Amino acid sequence: MSRRGLIYSFVAKGTVVLAEHTPYSGNFSTIAVQCLQKLPSNSNKYTYSCDGHTFNFLIDSGFVFLAVADESIGRGIPFVFLERVKDDFKQQYGDSIKTDGSHPLADDEDEDDDLFEDRFSIAYNLDREFGPRLKEHMQYCMNHPDEMSKLSKVKAQITEVKGIMMDNIEKVLDRGEKIELLVDKTENLQFQVNTSPFALCPKKEDTCYSCHLACG
Repeated sequence: MSRRGLIYSFVAKGTVVLAEHTPYSGNFSTIAVQCLQKLPSNSNKYTYSCDGHTFNFLIDSGFVFLAVADESIGRGIPFVFLERVKDDFKQQYGDSIKTDGSHPLADDEDEDDDLFEDRFSIAYNLDREFGPRLKEHMQYCMNHPDEMSKLSKVKAQITEVKGIMMDNIEKVLDRGEKIELLVDKTENLQFQVNTSPFALCPKKEDTCYSCHLACG
């Protein structure tokens, strides 16, 4: 695998991030939430590209699972990781969290906002409980590249990874300017918000990437 490999992961319900983990700092979480709000309702797997990185989404039972990865590891490995996370999440919370199988971004006039907030925010403490599990899955996948590569090839044959919908972030977000993706390896994940809506400033030196339209 590449030096960076898997960079960031979250589990979300609708547009609410329930649990997340990253060993890096940067603005990728902000970009990921922007993408989350633009996911098409007719796809369960979707990949956004951003200059050397991919934002891979898996949707299942009303929940959204994301993996941001270095483009060099392909799309198969991130989706193997997401399948692991999804299975673990459903095993732990399947009996206690309502899942009706509908797309998480579909309009639901009967949704009770107060009940939603009660179920899917502080009440479950999902970030504290499941965030460490995301870390464990990420570390396992990074430490077993050969196993992940083999599994991704098997998955590709079954699920046809090449058929996963893919698009460029700038095109989907319909922004006129370039989007700068910042990724920095750091032990301290506290950072300050920059004036740019898509930039976070880590305390350590960061690496800057520009997103551009994909051809073909």
